[in-house]
Amino acid sequence: MLNPTPPETLTDPQGRPYFLWDCDLTAAQFKERLQDPNPDVRAYFAAKLMRQAKPDDVFQFVTLATVRELWPRLSRFLGQSRPFWTWILDTWNRPPDASR
Repeated sequence: MLNPTPPETLTDPQGRPYFLWDCDLTAAQFKERLQDPNPDVRAYFAAKLMRQAKPDDVFQFVTLATVRELWPRLSRFLGQSRPFWTWILDTWNRPPDASR
């Protein structure tokens, strides 16, 4: 079960999400980047989200299907969080009986 950050604390008074400490984008502007027609732009911003936000908050902005689709492009931008996200995707890919 996910425990995302409540909407009232996800952004500051100017509408900037807490995880965008290094750039000046509102949540709406960030969501636009995640819908960009260029898959490299979408991958860069999805990876920024995956690196800097709480894992539970990632899925407020992108779907698991989107992460899987962009994985070949975004994984290079994950830095030290790449092993975590690789583990998550591998774990969620396993059938329930595979862990026994």
